[in-house]
Amino acid sequence: MSTTTIPNVVSIAGVDPSGGAGLLADLKTFSALGAYGCGVVAALTAQNTCAVTGVHTPPTEFLQRQIDTLFADVSIHAVKLGMLGDAAVVRTVAERLAHFSPPDVICDPVMVAKSGDTLLAKSAIAMLREALLPQCFMITPNLPEAGVLLGERAPESIKEMYRGAERLRELLPTSSERWVLLKGGHLPGNELMDLLFDGDRMLELPARRVETKNTHGTGCTLSSAIAALLPQSRTGLRPVEAAVRTARAYLQRAIADSGALAVGHGHGPVHHFHALWAQRGARTHTQ
Repeated sequence: MSTTTIPNVVSIAGVDPSGGAGLLADLKTFSALGAYGCGVVAALTAQNTCAVTGVHTPPTEFLQRQIDTLFADVSIHAVKLGMLGDAAVVRTVAERLAHFSPPDVICDPVMVAKSGDTLLAKSAIAMLREALLPQCFMITPNLPEAGVLLGERAPESIKEMYRGAERLRELLPTSSERWVLLKGGHLPGNELMDLLFDGDRMLELPARRVETKNTHGTGCTLSSAIAALLPQSRTGLRPVEAAVRTARAYLQRAIADSGALAVGHGHGPVHHFHALWAQRGARTHTQ
C-alpha cells in the first residue's frame, strides 16, 4: 500500500441498532481515524444500551457471499473481527480468511455484551481457538474473555495478567509476528493496565479510568481503531506499538467526551467523532 493511499478496512461483526457497538461503531471508528470502512454482517441483534433481546445470524452461504464479493473487488488492508455468534459463522469466516489471506487481522473475541447478555455460543469457542485465532495478527480480549479462551478463571491481578498474556500468545502461531493485547479494565481501581505482548516483549500500557456509564462498545472501538491505524503505521518505527498507543489515546478521549451524547438509558456509547465535531463546533462559533 502506498503511503498516500487511504486504507480499506473491513469489519466482520454483528449489527447493534443503537450504534454504540459492533459493525456500526467500527465504521464510525474507521472513518474518524482516516480509513475507508467496509462491513460484512455476521449477525443481527435486537439491542439497545440496556439489553440484547434477540440475535439472528445470516445463513452461512450468504455470509460467504458477502465476504467473497467484497474481497473480489476491494483491496483490503486490515480486517477487524467482532461478534461472530455461533460455530458455523466462525467456521465460515475462518475458511474465507484462509482463502484470501488478508493482512492485519485483528480479532476482538466478543462473547458478552455490556448488559451481560451472551453474544457467542459456547459451541463456537473451540472453533474460534482452533480455526480462527491461528489466522489473527492480534487478539484483544478483556479479562473475562481471556478466561474463556484459556478455559480457566479470568485473571484477577496484573501478575495473573502477565501469565494470561503469555498463555494467550501460545494460541497464536509462533513462527511469525503475532500480538496479544490483554485489556485490564475489569480490575478494580482508578488506574487501568493493558498488556501488549508479542511473545518476546511485554509492554505495560497504563491509563487513568474515566468515571462514566458510557462504556458501551469500548472493546469494539479499540480493536477497530487498531485495525484502522495499523496500515497507516507500517512505515514508522515500532508500528504495532504506535498503532495501539494511538488507538488507546483515541478511545480514552472518546470515553471522556461521551457526555456530549444523550443516547439511551443504559450504558451509553463513546463519542467516536469527538475530534471532528469539536472542530465543526469551533468553526461554527467563529463564523
